Amino acid sequence: MEDIFRRLTKELQLLNEQLSELEARTWVELLWEDFETTRARAGREYKGKEMTEQIVRQWVHNYGPRLHEMSYEKFLKKNDNQIH
Repeated sequence: MEDIFRRLTKELQLLNEQLSELEARTWVELLWEDFETTRARAGREYKGKEMTEQIVRQWVHNYGPRLHEMSYEKFLKKNDNQIH
């Protein structure tokens, strides 16, 4: 997993130079967690980390250049208020 997160973090940083390594890594982890959690809550079958990596990579390429405009702190607070 660490290798996957490192690769995705580097990809995100190449697309958005305004993000520090820590910020890019945080976004990658948040996107990963969001995808897996959403799929699980929807009752979908787990398709493995390869599928999650594909989706997160797609999101990184689609939204990565603008992620610096969003505050992940708001995302974290929103998720903290959810009932697990």
